[in-house]
Amino acid sequence: MSSAVELRAPGPRGIPPLFARLVDDAALFPPGTAAVPQAVADHLEARGGAFTGLLGPMLCKASRLAELITELAKVKPASPVPLSLVCDTGLGGVPKALSIIEGRQELLALRMVEMPAPSDVDDIWLERVSEFVPEDIIRVVEPRRGGDGWLDGIRRVAEHGCWPKLRCGGQTAESVPSIDVVTDFLAVAGTLDVPFKATTGLHAAVRGTDPETGFTHHGFLNVLVATARSLSGKDVRAALASTDGAALAEEARALSDDAANAVRDVFASYGSCSLQDPVAELEGLGLL
Repeated sequence: MSSAVELRAPGPRGIPPLFARLVDDAALFPPGTAAVPQAVADHLEARGGAFTGLLGPMLCKASRLAELITELAKVKPASPVPLSLVCDTGLGGVPKALSIIEGRQELLALRMVEMPAPSDVDDIWLERVSEFVPEDIIRVVEPRRGGDGWLDGIRRVAEHGCWPKLRCGGQTAESVPSIDVVTDFLAVAGTLDVPFKATTGLHAAVRGTDPETGFTHHGFLNVLVATARSLSGKDVRAALASTDGAALAEEARALSDDAANAVRDVFASYGSCSLQDPVAELEGLGLL
């Protein structure tokens, strides 16, 4: 798990270990879907700000890579922007995208490659992922949720050295996994040799109802505390179900640095279309 530890090296303000590099910048993705110039400007501002230690790589679809490079070439960042490439053009498009990034190393530093898995997460496909993506790049694979074989797919992804991805929301209420589903996932995740990454749906620190969609969503603080409980044999389900932000914050604050690092060795990061929102919520809970 050295790659996960390296990604969350503390920032200049000494972000607590539980939150270091927790938030990957998904401004280019729904529900925010920012324009590339705005996303780049906001990312560079955040990277130079007080809470840079909270920030992980910038996420960009392979199909929008040229747009991102064009904008970065205009603004000329002082150092390469850490990137997670989200493969929306199929596994076959990965080599070309990696070649383009390699040619613009003054602008981009590739950290991750993320992709959805086919319906059957077979060993041959996973071996192709390993062939296409260099060992020093983190490979994140999202098995399709549903059915009896989903958790087996999670294990298979990890056996091939890839991080599994947990999708926590989407365009429909059904796309939000139930508390039981996340509980089962965390039980498996704690036994793996690689961490997992969460995506889509963790729009707030604490579990609640999204006023725009009406969906009940999971909270990223709930998942952090639930992961801590899963490692210590405590009630995971209750942590995921809690809407008591103060109690969750107190439990998170009580974790030792070693315990916090153990949590983050399981739950590496999540994608958010805003850095300001998690900062404001964590400050409001007294955690930053």
